[in-house]
Amino acid sequence: MKKTLAMLLLGIMFLVVLAGCGEKSQKHVVSDLGKKMEDMQGYKTKAVMTFMHGSKKQSYHAEIWYKKPSYYKVVLQDNKKENKQMIIRNNDGVFVLTPALNKSYRFESDWPNNRSQFYLYQSLAKDILNDESATFESKDDKYIFKTKTNYPTKDLSNQKIALLKKDLTPKSVQVMDRDMNVIVDVNFKDFKMNPAFGKDDFDVKKNMTAAKLETPTMAASHQEFKVSYPTVKLPNTKLSVMKPEVTNHQKKFVIKYKGDKAYTLIETKSDVAPTSKPVMEMGEPVNLGFTIGTMTDHSLSWSYEGMDYYLASSKLTGEEMQDIARSTNGMLTK
Repeated sequence: MKKTLAMLLLGIMFLVVLAGCGEKSQKHVVSDLGKKMEDMQGYKTKAVMTFMHGSKKQSYHAEIWYKKPSYYKVVLQDNKKENKQMIIRNNDGVFVLTPALNKSYRFESDWPNNRSQFYLYQSLAKDILNDESATFESKDDKYIFKTKTNYPTKDLSNQKIALLKKDLTPKSVQVMDRDMNVIVDVNFKDFKMNPAFGKDDFDVKKNMTAAKLETPTMAASHQEFKVSYPTVKLPNTKLSVMKPEVTNHQKKFVIKYKGDKAYTLIETKSDVAPTSKPVMEMGEPVNLGFTIGTMTDHSLSWSYEGMDYYLASSKLTGEEMQDIARSTNGMLTK
């Protein structure tokens, strides 16, 4: 009996040791990830991005293509699969396309290498590889890393990245604030490593033409002037002005907040460009989820559902300006 029990215990210990040998350490996973980044020639994937505003959630869809060394195409749409926008990087620069308005902008920008990007695989891998204090957990079919981020704000300082064990491709990302509240939740699907690309896949003109066939250009004369206001609450800041104005025969609506986080939001009706020739734009492209905006040190501009928005402030951080943009909903029509 004692001999049988001893053999049973020995067998259990052997199985435990064997199972332990099958699990890779953080060092090995990080090493494998680094090698995968070196060998990777490109990828295609889709993602659902959900932004949290207190108890409210807003989800948007992205399709992401990458071709080594620095070609990118990111297509963004809202939850209704409407209001398509596109950001493209090729040898000629960084471009933002809005097919419904026949508009394209060119940026002198190092995007996407100038900061963390929660929807780009190599950016997530870079954050894992560069954070010596990252924590690691092996759970079910995933490796989970908790790392610091490289955003120009302390409000988004942490992230949890889940990679699939079978091939180290991304499964999900959660970006959190200093209090570990989830601000952005990203889930990836249909990840294809090293796909074949066509010669025109990252061509601005060809992509604009194809997108306009799918998204008819807006008829400017039939666009409704929709006034929206931000729903995000900022401390010691309150509404002071909300009025229509007419400047150079152009109708606009001005919303001003005063206080510790004072800002001005100007809304105008979008115009459809007569030609889609790229216009040079100052600032950096920024992913707002529902659209791509242009950010400078003290302003953020974007277009959505036939309206142009310009947000200006010397007291808001970049992330606060993005929060205001994401919370601006069509609640009032004039």
